[in-house]
Amino acid sequence: MATEIITIAPAIQPADMTRVQTARMVLILGALTAFSSMSIDMYLPAFPQIAHDLRIPLGTVQLSISAFLFGSAAGQLLYGPLADRFGRRRPLLFGLALYVASAVGCASVQTGGGLIFWRIVMAVGGGAGMVISRAVVRDLYDTAEAARMFSLLMLVMGAAPILAPIAGGQLLLITGWRGIFCFLGLFGLVSFVAAATGLPESLPSERRIRRNFAEMLVIYGDILRNRYFVRYAIALGCVAGGTFAYISGAPFLFIELHGVSPQHFGLFFGANAFGLIGASQVNRRLLRRFSAQQVLKVAFSVNTVATLLLIAAVMTGFGGFSVQVALIFVCLCITGLLYPNVTALTLAPFNCEVGSASALLGTIQYTLGASAGALVGVLHNSTAVPMTATMAACGLVGWFAAVGFERRQ
Repeated sequence: MATEIITIAPAIQPADMTRVQTARMVLILGALTAFSSMSIDMYLPAFPQIAHDLRIPLGTVQLSISAFLFGSAAGQLLYGPLADRFGRRRPLLFGLALYVASAVGCASVQTGGGLIFWRIVMAVGGGAGMVISRAVVRDLYDTAEAARMFSLLMLVMGAAPILAPIAGGQLLLITGWRGIFCFLGLFGLVSFVAAATGLPESLPSERRIRRNFAEMLVIYGDILRNRYFVRYAIALGCVAGGTFAYISGAPFLFIELHGVSPQHFGLFFGANAFGLIGASQVNRRLLRRFSAQQVLKVAFSVNTVATLLLIAAVMTGFGGFSVQVALIFVCLCITGLLYPNVTALTLAPFNCEVGSASALLGTIQYTLGASAGALVGVLHNSTAVPMTATMAACGLVGWFAAVGFERRQ
């Protein structure tokens, strides 16, 4: 495959950074990985108000989540080759600028179709942060250290599910739902300035290559022929599927089915995020004694059992709302162990094509996540069964991809 090296200034390495630079980089990368959570979780409490103001069915507003996820899945494919060709910073800044513009568009919509359109554009812009943050970590660290770094980033990323629904519920009282999207635009603008001034370039000039469209397709095809990558990418997609099934069904479960107010909804949502953060930091300690694969096997097994118990509790009514909340908490906590280890293992085989591998990983992750979220909406039957059944199915498939397939081999 023909390639042309682009000569650019050398990239910074971890040994060259001071503690202040490292801390700043962690905060910026954490914010970039939080774009998806911020963009989805913050407007969840506003679903009923959006449907009322735009005079559209609640299902159309729920569809905007799946539209965002599918847009993110497609958009991330664009940034991988761009990041491998031009470095990490320039594609990132372009995506962040697009995100800010789309947030203004969402705040101005008058129709359900307009909301879905601008949510797709927002997803394409925000996808840059998700692709490039993973690529930067893999540029700078080996597999074990990358897994620890992803766990550290979840301290920042995990704050989004805690703060976003709470802030969204309060903004809903003060500014209405349009103010939520204005806030997201401000978040994107602050992230743009932070990345432009504080995020060093991590891709060395000798690893930047120029490729045409046909070569891009060949590279993606080569990555998909890597069974190791595909197995863990599907596992990560199932983690995302279970999470987004919960996100799609949570407003109905808490607000409609059990009468939780939009303001208190954020507290339940935040408690689960606290558990996720705690588990991600436990993961950093576990990785000092065990490999990422060993932690992953146990975590996926616990997750699968918890999701099966959850669907059983919902279908039988055993324990009521409190048992359901407890099992959901376990499932979300385990995500703090799954996400960093699966991500690090998936990107481990790649060096020169990390951007493309990260983009393809994100596409698979968000395609499966969007499909699971959409499935919850399609199967909606005024019970919690569609949400919990989808979570259980994702748990089983994810376990087989990450653990069962390895045992079979």
